[in-house]
Amino acid sequence: MSAWRLVEDPAPEPAAGSAEPAQARPERPRTGARRILVVAAVVLLTLVGAGGFAAARTGMFAERPDGCVKPDRSIQLYAVELPKDGTQIRLGYGLTPETASYPGPLMEMMEGECLAITLHNMVPEATLAALRTNPDHPLGVSLHVHGVKYTQDSDGTVQSGSYVPSGGSRTYTWYAQPRNNKTGAQGTAGYWWYHDHVVGGPHGTQGLSSGLFGGLVVRRPGDPKPDRTYTVVFGDRQSINLRRGTATDTCTEVNPQPGPSCLVARKGERVEFVVVGIGNDMHTFHLHGHSWAATRTGTVPNGQPFADTIPVIDNKTLGPGDSFGLSVVAGDSVGPGHWMLHCHMQFHSDAGMSTMLHVLDENGNMPPGMDHQHGAAAPAAAAAPAPDGDTHQHN
Repeated sequence: MSAWRLVEDPAPEPAAGSAEPAQARPERPRTGARRILVVAAVVLLTLVGAGGFAAARTGMFAERPDGCVKPDRSIQLYAVELPKDGTQIRLGYGLTPETASYPGPLMEMMEGECLAITLHNMVPEATLAALRTNPDHPLGVSLHVHGVKYTQDSDGTVQSGSYVPSGGSRTYTWYAQPRNNKTGAQGTAGYWWYHDHVVGGPHGTQGLSSGLFGGLVVRRPGDPKPDRTYTVVFGDRQSINLRRGTATDTCTEVNPQPGPSCLVARKGERVEFVVVGIGNDMHTFHLHGHSWAATRTGTVPNGQPFADTIPVIDNKTLGPGDSFGLSVVAGDSVGPGHWMLHCHMQFHSDAGMSTMLHVLDENGNMPPGMDHQHGAAAPAAAAAPAPDGDTHQHN
């Protein structure tokens, strides 16, 4: 659907204070060039009068990107306030208000799919006001996504007016555009992320630092299917998923519950990681005992003729806004154990930017060594309890 529509301009009105009746003036021919000029003038006046691109809600912009005739699926997403982390306000996204967390739920799409996500803002207005850095900035939350296609109406910014006030709802449309060799479209398969772009200021900095972010995977047919997927977000203050030190790992020795602060898998399971960088610092992602291919999926497909030209790595640089994915077989050749996952910038890991991937044995038993999985120097940090069931398993 085109966002632009030419309409026949109405008969001219008399100027203010003019005695000349409108019908007495000769009607100028309605040429195509004139219609275009009229539309351009209306657009310009609308943008200026509405304060930039806040005209998104007037219908000027397309509702869905080209290629998305109608959504294939719909999801309800909730933004809620969570228990504070010390004095730090915490917010989260959830598929239900009760399961909201940081990171938020993993979103998964196949190339060619169109997804409609209705965001419900349950964060109190007073909480949003406390995070605001400018008293004139509007109060609301939004949903901004990386990697996939969307129109201005689903950008999730103040500038486009595509945010949600407290108590309100709004539907965002994402399109996982497939590869097209004829048009040159590269496709959108990859490991991406979504986040707020409004809380606190025009770039959503306070929304990000409070917990409004999550992972997105866009797959192609034939991609390896993981048994478990974890979103791991490296951020400021040497944090992993906004936690540091012992707070990064809350797994228990008996019946550990997978979630943002408990990375666990059985030996032989394929574990997928969506790795995201937020904030202002550079990091490196390193996983002990495991390695992956430097490809889109982290694997080399069977029969790949260029397998010898693809590096195998176990450490990857991560900057703010970056995202990538990888897939490993838990305990492959190395067995069960507590395998460290950390930033390899030494002062970051020394400050507590380290957690564990716990690989259980084939019977689901935790291996020994839980009592010395963190160094004594790692500082503890308070963290809101992670709800069970945040990990997305593929069985």
